[in-house]
Amino acid sequence: MVKAVFFDIDGTLVPFGHHSIPDTTRAALQRLRDAGVKLFISTGRHPAWIDNLGDETFDGYVAANGSLCLLGDRKTEIYRHEVDHEDVKRLVPFANSHPYSFVVVPADGQIFTTSYNDNFTTSQQMLRIPFVPIRKIEDALDMRVVQMMVFTDPETIKRDRIFDDVLTHCLPTSWNPLFADIVPKGSDKGVGIRKMAEHFGIDISETMALGDGDNDIAMLRAAGIGVAMGQSAEAVKQAADYVTDTVDNDGVAKALDYFSKANSQ
Repeated sequence: MVKAVFFDIDGTLVPFGHHSIPDTTRAALQRLRDAGVKLFISTGRHPAWIDNLGDETFDGYVAANGSLCLLGDRKTEIYRHEVDHEDVKRLVPFANSHPYSFVVVPADGQIFTTSYNDNFTTSQQMLRIPFVPIRKIEDALDMRVVQMMVFTDPETIKRDRIFDDVLTHCLPTSWNPLFADIVPKGSDKGVGIRKMAEHFGIDISETMALGDGDNDIAMLRAAGIGVAMGQSAEAVKQAADYVTDTVDNDGVAKALDYFSKANSQ
C-alpha cells in the first residue's frame, strides 16, 4: 500500500513550456488525497522558485535536489545539507576568472547569479524562473548555501575541472545540457525522500516517486515504486519500476490510475 507519493515538477507535474499542472493530473492528485495518501514535491528548485503549482497544496517539499527538506508551510526545515564552505572559498577566484554564470542557492531563498549568459537566459525562459539579481560571488561566503548551478555545457565542466579541483565536496547533477545543478556529496533526491518519509513515520517501501531527469534516478531507486515519465532518457527508465506516458500525454495521471487499479484488485 502506497502511503506517500513524491513528484518531480518540471517534465513531470508540469510540461515544459507550460506554467501549470494539467487538469487531469490535478484530478488524480485529489483522488490520492481523498484516499489518505500524503503528497510531496521533490525538485531541483528551491521553494523560492516554485511558482508553477497553482493552488495545489503538498505535505512537504524535498527541494534543491534533496539538500533542503521543508514541511508543507515551506518554512519548517526537517533536513538541510549545506555546500562545504571550503568549496565556496575555492569557487570565488575560479568564478571571477571564468565567463560562465554561477547561480547560488542559499537555504533562505536569497538566490542570485554572478552574471547572465545565453545558457542562463534560455533556461530562465524555458523554466519561467523568476527574476534573479546579479551579485558578487564573494557574497556566497556569508550564506548557508544548499545548492549552486553552473550554466555552461558538460564538456566545459570537464575541461575546466570544476569538480576535480574546485568543488571537490560537490557533485554535478543534470537533466539539461545548458547547465548542471551543483549539490553537496551525499545529498540527492533519494536522500531527501528518505528524510521526509522518516519524519512522517512512513517506511520507504510504502512510497512512490515520479520523475523524468537524471537528477531523479536516485529518487526512483530509493522509492518503493519508481515511475519514469515516457520522455525520460533511457538511464532514467532503467532506474524505474514502471514507465508511464509522456508528460504532455497525461503520464502522471495514467501512472496513478494504473497503480490505483492494481491496488484495488
